[in-house]
Amino acid sequence: MKYDIVLLREHPELTARASEWFSSKWNIPKEEYDKSIAECIKNNDAVPQWYLVFDDGGNIAAGLGVIKNDFHKRPDLVPNICAVFVEPDYRRRGIARFMLDFVCRDMSSFGLKSIYLITDHTDFYEKCGFEYFCPIEENSGEFSRMYRRILHN
Repeated sequence: MKYDIVLLREHPELTARASEWFSSKWNIPKEEYDKSIAECIKNNDAVPQWYLVFDDGGNIAAGLGVIKNDFHKRPDLVPNICAVFVEPDYRRRGIARFMLDFVCRDMSSFGLKSIYLITDHTDFYEKCGFEYFCPIEENSGEFSRMYRRILHN
């Protein structure tokens, strides 16, 4: 299967569908995604950005976003990849790595030098070119792992 990334900044007609999908995966109100995607479409800035991958049948197979802060207490570590999700039927096919590489190239095209993400996963993001950066306190008070990837311009 060949994967194509859909940049929501180029497809405003997908806003409602994307918001519903992300909301269903992360239990964040659809309205929050609506606002962020609308800002992505309206501005020509690097952040926020939202991306989807569709399967051959037109169903959303995967997606992720780039926002300023992914609910953590280090506002200096920006921007953050967020909401990375691959539908179970499409896992272990390289889609997440493909999306991460694409997003890093896209962020680099905006002139950014690095990008961060928080996760509880270990090993996977290192295989995708990220390095463990530090433990990070989330707004909830829980701690997660912060990763960084240096972008090449």
